[in-house]
Amino acid sequence: MEDLLRLTRQPEVRGGVTRVPVDQIAADPDQPRRHFDETLLEELASSIKTQGLLQPVLVRRDGKGYRIIAGERRWRAAQRAGLTELPVVVREASDAEAFELALVENLQRSDLSPLEEAEGYRRLVEERRWTQEQVAERVGKERSTVANALRLLGLPPEVKQLLEAGELDMGHARTLLGAGRQSDMVALAREAVKDGLSVRALEAKVKEGRPAAKPKKTEAKQSAEARQLVEDLQRRLGTKVRLIQRSSGKGTLEVDYFSYEDLDRIVKLIRR
Repeated sequence: MEDLLRLTRQPEVRGGVTRVPVDQIAADPDQPRRHFDETLLEELASSIKTQGLLQPVLVRRDGKGYRIIAGERRWRAAQRAGLTELPVVVREASDAEAFELALVENLQRSDLSPLEEAEGYRRLVEERRWTQEQVAERVGKERSTVANALRLLGLPPEVKQLLEAGELDMGHARTLLGAGRQSDMVALAREAVKDGLSVRALEAKVKEGRPAAKPKKTEAKQSAEARQLVEDLQRRLGTKVRLIQRSSGKGTLEVDYFSYEDLDRIVKLIRR
């Protein structure tokens, strides 16, 4: 984590910084951030016109030009401000390393939307074969933060759009996940937007639609061997695994997945 922070921390414009023509720099289509606020871009462009670009853009070589690792918003604003050259720091990085650096940099600046953050975590889980614990350690977050973000990927597309548009907030989104069925999530989301429901009011609506809780079965205390099995499975599958043992000797094994692609990846690993 310290190495990532060191790489993404923006240095002052001095040694190690070079100037590159703007038309030789390109955005990375794989970067985790997808949306840029127009008002904030205009404000930054205005600042750059008067003060210049105070922080260099982090790039890597790409053929005869450069591909942005971190600093796309500054690059976009600098173009609006009419700059023809930008101060950059050049780093050697693979595609996977560049994505990881870009994700950490955006998380540090709180620049990602909830779904962009969740998608970034998903890619690290699927492409790097990391567990949630490993993702959390690399990006400097709690494992529960990563797990809760990944759960958002289970929302229906319409609800995701409402979240991205700001018509629902994170509290609403997390509450809707408790509705279970996708159709119920959509219906409740529409009602929340139409009636301006608070998170607490939405929670009450979700609880109204839940069936009465069944009595919990007696769970047996896990042995050291069982805990080790769970840890081994989590490392192998790159996701959260739960083993629920009953005193009768029966039990349930639960494996988390965050998309159909993630499920397909897990099934392939199990079949090996």
